[in-house]
Amino acid sequence: MTDSKYFTTTKKGEIFELKAELNSDKKEKKKEAVKKVIASMTVGKDVSALFPDVVNCMQTDNLELKKLVYLYLMNYAKSQPDMAIMAVNTFVKDCEDPNPLIRALAVRTMGCIRVDKITEYLCEPLRKCLKDEDPYVRKTAAVCVAKLHDINAQLVEDQGFLDTLKDLISDSNPMVVANAVAALSEIAESHPNSNLLDLNPQTINKLLTALNECTEWGQIFILDCLANYTPRDDRESQSICERVTPRLSHANSAVVLSAVKVLMKFMEMLPKDLDYYGTLLKKLAPPLVTLLSAEPELQYVALRNINLIVQRRPEILKHEMKVFFVKYNDPIYVKLEKLDIMIRLASQANIAQVLAELKEYATEVDVDFVRKAVRAIGRCAIKVEQSAERCVSTLLDLIQTKVNYVVQEAIVVIKDIFRKYPNKYESVIATLCENLDSLDEPEARAAMIWIVGEYAERIDNADELLESFLEGFHDESTQVQLQLLTAIVKLFLKKPTETQELVQQVLSLATQDSDNPDLRDRGYIYWRLLSTDPVAAKEVVLAEKPLISEETDLIEPTLLEELICHIGTLASVYHKPPSAFVEGSRGVQHKRLPGSAGSGESVESPDTGSAAGVSDAPPAVIPSQGDLLGDLLNLDLAPPATTTGPPPPTSSGMQMGAMDLLGGGLDSLMGDESEPPPIPLRTDTPQSPQLPHQSPSPPDYSPTELGGDLGGSPAMGAGFGAPPAAMPASFNAPVSGGLDDLFDLGGGVGMPSGAYSPPKSIWLPAMKAKGLEISGTFARRAGVVQMEMTLTNKAMSVMTDFAIQFNRNSFGLAPAGPLQVLTPVSPNQSIEVALPLNTVGPVMKMEPLNNLQVAVKNNIDVFYFSCQYPISMLFVEDGKMERQVFLATWKDIPNDNESQFQIKDCHLSSDAASSKLQGSNIFTIAKRTVDGQDMLYQSTKLTNGIWVLAELRVQAGNPNYTVSLKCRAPEVAQCVFQSYEAVLKN
Repeated sequence: MTDSKYFTTTKKGEIFELKAELNSDKKEKKKEAVKKVIASMTVGKDVSALFPDVVNCMQTDNLELKKLVYLYLMNYAKSQPDMAIMAVNTFVKDCEDPNPLIRALAVRTMGCIRVDKITEYLCEPLRKCLKDEDPYVRKTAAVCVAKLHDINAQLVEDQGFLDTLKDLISDSNPMVVANAVAALSEIAESHPNSNLLDLNPQTINKLLTALNECTEWGQIFILDCLANYTPRDDRESQSICERVTPRLSHANSAVVLSAVKVLMKFMEMLPKDLDYYGTLLKKLAPPLVTLLSAEPELQYVALRNINLIVQRRPEILKHEMKVFFVKYNDPIYVKLEKLDIMIRLASQANIAQVLAELKEYATEVDVDFVRKAVRAIGRCAIKVEQSAERCVSTLLDLIQTKVNYVVQEAIVVIKDIFRKYPNKYESVIATLCENLDSLDEPEARAAMIWIVGEYAERIDNADELLESFLEGFHDESTQVQLQLLTAIVKLFLKKPTETQELVQQVLSLATQDSDNPDLRDRGYIYWRLLSTDPVAAKEVVLAEKPLISEETDLIEPTLLEELICHIGTLASVYHKPPSAFVEGSRGVQHKRLPGSAGSGESVESPDTGSAAGVSDAPPAVIPSQGDLLGDLLNLDLAPPATTTGPPPPTSSGMQMGAMDLLGGGLDSLMGDESEPPPIPLRTDTPQSPQLPHQSPSPPDYSPTELGGDLGGSPAMGAGFGAPPAAMPASFNAPVSGGLDDLFDLGGGVGMPSGAYSPPKSIWLPAMKAKGLEISGTFARRAGVVQMEMTLTNKAMSVMTDFAIQFNRNSFGLAPAGPLQVLTPVSPNQSIEVALPLNTVGPVMKMEPLNNLQVAVKNNIDVFYFSCQYPISMLFVEDGKMERQVFLATWKDIPNDNESQFQIKDCHLSSDAASSKLQGSNIFTIAKRTVDGQDMLYQSTKLTNGIWVLAELRVQAGNPNYTVSLKCRAPEVAQCVFQSYEAVLKN
């Protein structure tokens, strides 16, 4: 019968029976009992009560029984440290047992018992085992040192175990060497600046000798260690490569990737004209190709690593294009990754093959895959100039299929082809315009609008086409609205006489009717440009655009170097450095490749980095596009270059709408380049609604703020000397370059109106307190928390001698002084009392967290009640975090600590919400608008020093907000959310 019988028992009260069996004289019965105990422990039953009885069973020669007892000991030693000391003598004895398996078992178990009291007793047995005659015991002891270092690093250093570990690298047994390397590498990770693994040519030679004889996981440890070594010269580099190359034919894919990592690093030092360099390139291709015949999950990991390798050294796989062709039964994640690598390997030699494949993929059924295939055709056109014509004709064939998503992707990539090859393929515009009505995706609509605006002079009915988009302007996404605004301004500059009404209409929609600040700002910039200096406007808006680069999705070089040093790890799958996803206090080392041979860079070993001129600073990694928080908080916050100009008109009656927005600017655009005449203000139009920002001075824009499609002409600043001819007063708000001013923490959003305080509610009804009724609320005034109460006497006698006391609570709230009721409270009389509170009282976690238990005494009796305080009362005034600190903290807090909540039926703009929250000490650090959705990044700090970080998402027209909260103490999130809801809704 199998051991499953031990898991099927349903008896109650079996602990007593097990106790008796454990103390039995019969060995078999004792073993059966221990098995039952382990089975109960495995399914989660608490059998810690049997600790002394199980420990008594340690005194046995039976290896199976000893293993079971040690297993029990590892599990319960932490909860019973005093009892665990009983086992120390047995450990010491077992470490001297003639059987090496028992010695190794004892030392392994010792390393797993994480109890400080016991560790000091284990040093002597461990020292003996490190020098044991049997290699199995030594290799187990080596790993035990790393475990002990994790429990008590100082003890390991004081006892000299690290030196013993270093000596084991010279051990005669390869597995001992591998385990010693693994242990030292583990310890070195937590002490990045220590020089534990002192790698020199002699040590490297020992490691390479052990490499051929140890197990596959031992080989991985040794190869990873070799990857951290920097050879002295190209001869040593070649020698190491020659001895590592045989590992490429190993059956274990992890060994292969670790070997590839070592070779990729050391190849950097080999001269490219060396024969061996070419040989090595040829040897690297077959093992990588072999990895692609494994199961899909392994293929994906291999492909992600190959993606990095191809970006660094495309020549390795340039003749292996066919292995990346997609198979019909590949999972979608493998297909997309293969497609990416195909484009990276595309060249003039293989482009015909690649295009034939991609055209085939574009007729598949998987929509995501088809989209990526169409986009890939466009990327090939941009990458391989000779194939551009063939790619365009392939895209036109695909457009003729009239499959909606294919047409839309094709238009998006044709826009990029126009940018790369201007004045070459514009003959296809007519075909694109035929598909205008079928476009429903924002990116495709924006691309088509860009094409119409850019080539307006070649399209007879360009104004009609753009006007058709303008009809549903407010329903379009921000991306389309911005593109439409720019396209119509371009059209106006090319055909001014025919399109004046159209440009006035779009400027009015963008500035007067839109609540999107990006769109509004761009509208005002164009308006000011056109109305003051149309010639400068032409130079700015129609400036020659730079050609787009071949590869827009290459990984930034410094990051790529670091990822190559992490091939075969999670970092190479995520394409992110370990510091971006590894939580914890361990120091993260940023790795980089050694300087190439002949590049002039020093190739000293890492510990002489400062002398070699290698900066210790981590590489500046560009945040990914999706990392909005990274983009936002790493913005350049330098103030803008101020521009001078005449003071703005002081009339508050400036109107907008039906007036001639462009005034005399039209004449100068048509040929008269003299100064445009001043434009009289019309007063017969209804006053336009004011925007929220009002201030008496005009905005000063710096060129860096313009962004978007404005080009980069040197004349950019020319039109910014004066305000627009007729600018609404509401546009005269000061604008500066920092995020401070985007959502204005000093002016634009408006100063906070004071902290929110909930209305009073009855805490203690009169019928429960012999006629005393207490109603109250909490408020924060001038940085002090106050408990504001109304005491009402509904009894027949006078009440005096009031006192108050709080029970221990979550945040240590306590009265800062006595309850000041200076006069007796007569029957039917009410009295208002404000009790200042501090947060230095005793602390105890309450349920709910913000619960407060109060005792009030008067001359009649003592009365008890509980109330809940809004946690916003504890938000302190210095809770505004620095942007860089915010970003680092957000990334540092584990994602498991993030909570998301919905705030329903809230009709505030993001600016108004920011202002309200600031009144309650919830500070906005930065604001970002993405696709019409405002994202506010906020911080607040509680009186006990807990920081709470938040991302508030506000979508125009949507009364439901989303708030994501991150905090090291996630239990406060629910209360903080309640405060958000209360502040925003009241």
